[in-house]
Amino acid sequence: MFSAEAKYHIGQVVRHRKHPFRGVIFDVDAEFSNSQAWYDAIPENARPSKDQPFYHLLAENDESFYVAYVSEQNLVADRTGEPVSHPDLPELFGEYDDGAYSLQFQLN
Repeated sequence: MFSAEAKYHIGQVVRHRKHPFRGVIFDVDAEFSNSQAWYDAIPENARPSKDQPFYHLLAENDESFYVAYVSEQNLVADRTGEPVSHPDLPELFGEYDDGAYSLQFQLN
């Protein structure tokens, strides 16, 4: 049986290691659970391993806001201390403090 421990947590602000975006984690998959078509769309030489945590982010860059699905190997903790401006944040999270947002809802 496969077991993975996530390095990052829900509410934490992270940034992509290679691409210019950052975001807030709102869900974590212990291993890849997106579609095969999504995975196949990634250039083969850049495809991450499926057997690691993958994170759902409320993401932003200089041009837009969106939801991103990113492997753990492609994330780093955001150390800017700056909050994220994604318009959907208030639906899920409360106050921003020390690089993370508090949950606004109860987890099961």
